[in-house]
Amino acid sequence: MDINLQFWKSEGQSFLRRLRLWINILDPVSLLSSDGEIKKARSLLGSADPKNKREANDAWKLSLVIASLLPHKGVKPAFLWQFLLQSYSAGFNFSNRNATATKDNKTTLKQALLIVGSVTYATCAGTIPQFVMTRYGLRSTSVQVFCRSVLPVPLAALLAAFNVLVVRAEEIENGVRVFDSSGNSVGISQKAGSKAVNETALSRAAMMGTTVALPSLLMVLLKRTSFGQRHSLLVAPVRHISAALVLGLMVPLSFSLFPQLCTIQRDDLENELQTATTDKQLFYHRGL
Repeated sequence: MDINLQFWKSEGQSFLRRLRLWINILDPVSLLSSDGEIKKARSLLGSADPKNKREANDAWKLSLVIASLLPHKGVKPAFLWQFLLQSYSAGFNFSNRNATATKDNKTTLKQALLIVGSVTYATCAGTIPQFVMTRYGLRSTSVQVFCRSVLPVPLAALLAAFNVLVVRAEEIENGVRVFDSSGNSVGISQKAGSKAVNETALSRAAMMGTTVALPSLLMVLLKRTSFGQRHSLLVAPVRHISAALVLGLMVPLSFSLFPQLCTIQRDDLENELQTATTDKQLFYHRGL
């Protein structure tokens, strides 16, 4: 079992501990670390004194290392920002998948087509609210509120989940590696792969749905106040700032919803894997 997975097995089984770890891991200072520092950190993990917690924590930290959400005035800007968002999401989902069942960890033609298809479909679907308002010249206040504040919430959540499900579809088809309590590989499980992808899709939907919902709700409430009605120009930046803040908070929260090293009951695995081990509970890497 990979050394990082061993860490998540021992330290990442409760939501609060996972949240603390992700806040630490997502420290922007980590981005300044060189490849040499990361390799050195990994080498320290096998030799660091367990009593020196600071040295061990720093080593783990290095080893583990809003425009599309805002209303637009036309279809082209909306399409562009949706394309950038969906492309980034697809790349992130692909880079952080579980590729244990992929031969030589290479990108297949099928995988490439899935990525392109996911980005294309999600980009078009994400532009629907702006397209509808522009194409049919909808000016009603209620329609504007629905298309700008209500519809984007479930749409963002569904598209985020869709992106994960399509980009990581090969994990469901090919399966992922499962381990016993000692870290020994038991085999490849499609059921574990399906569970891993579904859990990740749910966490991504929660992140994007909340990131869109809270700023929209805040704007609706703020516009109804006397201050919001008198100072409309001051209200506009609130959506940008709140979207950035909510997204920043939701990233570690969504990453922490499920463990990195998840568990699955032996009875829930394929028959051939059930006979390959006596452990009642197996482990698998969920990806991110």
